[in-house]
Amino acid sequence: MSAGQEHGAPRSVLPYPPIHKDAKFVVLSDWDGTITDKDSNDWLTDKLGFGFEKRRALNLECLAGNISFRDSFRQMLESVHHPFEECKEELKKNIKLDPGFVAFYTWCKEQNIPFVIVSSGMAPNIRGVLSTLLPGPDAENIEIIANEVKFTDPEETGKTWEIVYRHPDSGFGHDKSQAILPYRDLEHKPTLFFCGDGVSDLSAARHADVLFAKVMANGHSDLKTFCEREKIPHVPFGDFNKVLERVKEVVEGGKSVEQVLKEEGN
Repeated sequence: MSAGQEHGAPRSVLPYPPIHKDAKFVVLSDWDGTITDKDSNDWLTDKLGFGFEKRRALNLECLAGNISFRDSFRQMLESVHHPFEECKEELKKNIKLDPGFVAFYTWCKEQNIPFVIVSSGMAPNIRGVLSTLLPGPDAENIEIIANEVKFTDPEETGKTWEIVYRHPDSGFGHDKSQAILPYRDLEHKPTLFFCGDGVSDLSAARHADVLFAKVMANGHSDLKTFCEREKIPHVPFGDFNKVLERVKEVVEGGKSVEQVLKEEGN
């Protein structure tokens, strides 16, 4: 079982928001490198931690199943010796949204389709970046299921800090499948869309009806690589304009999930 995969529902130390029981469609999405133009935790590690080469080597070890995502991610964050607020401010200055995201999120709101961010990052960083990039109250209102942060300095100001994993016993740290699987138990079986890009999304990859795998401009995508290797049907996308097009076809155009996946070569 690769990249931290394990059996059984892991213990969660953080609360979950209520699921959207009456929704016909639900969109769940990774944050870093999917909704954003770059991965904020990779950016912190590369710029303020032990650097790109060691970080990328850990990514590849994780993808190969030689180390869990939880343990590799902790190593990356522990290499960042800067106060938490300083890290958050740097992210607010350097992380931007995918060019199609606001239009897609706005359309979901207009259609009353729940949109949930499911992230292996830390919720305060996500809210911080969103506060500079999303209009109006959306930055505070958008639903986020993520990890948290604990300030470990005596004054608890964040001079030193550590990640609080949602599922500390899971090799994923945050097993994203646990945000999806409750919808599978609903009687009316909503159509589930999931967007992701990397190794933190592997736990969710098999559980959506339509899985969108983000591909960078250079053609790179750890999630797409994993899906091809494991023969998991997926829709590659460069930005959320493609996601909007395909989701609209199912929601408004009457296309079946099977049609969309077949047209994408699955």
